[in-house]
Amino acid sequence: MVDNIGASASSEDGGIKEQDRLLPIANVGRIMKQILPPNAKISKEAKETMQECVSEFISFVTSEASEKCRKERRKTVNGDDVCWAMAALGFDDYAGPLRTYLQRYRELEGDRANQEKASNSNNTEEKEEQSSSYRNNQLH
Repeated sequence: MVDNIGASASSEDGGIKEQDRLLPIANVGRIMKQILPPNAKISKEAKETMQECVSEFISFVTSEASEKCRKERRKTVNGDDVCWAMAALGFDDYAGPLRTYLQRYRELEGDRANQEKASNSNNTEEKEEQSSSYRNNQLH
């Protein structure tokens, strides 16, 4: 792992800015606080270390998933690819629960889309009825 203390805004890894390479430290700190007791404190150094680690982990898994997609001549990495990469990299204990979460997420998104579709359909029907009623009133 490279020590980034005192690193400038752009790094040696292809000119990518550090802020674009790392998760926002406020988000990392918020996630860390969720698991700790309410009175616990987290040092800036601990947040920065965790920020580096989780960002590297995400890059590692994403790179594996992306390579799979490249071999399959696909351009879009999806949730199934990430689950596959987790298992392929030896994170089987996490890949299973992640698959379960992904399945539930897709079910909820499907339900939400169906509700929106039904709501939009009802709104369209109501507008058509109002328009028809308005036209009928204008004729009489």
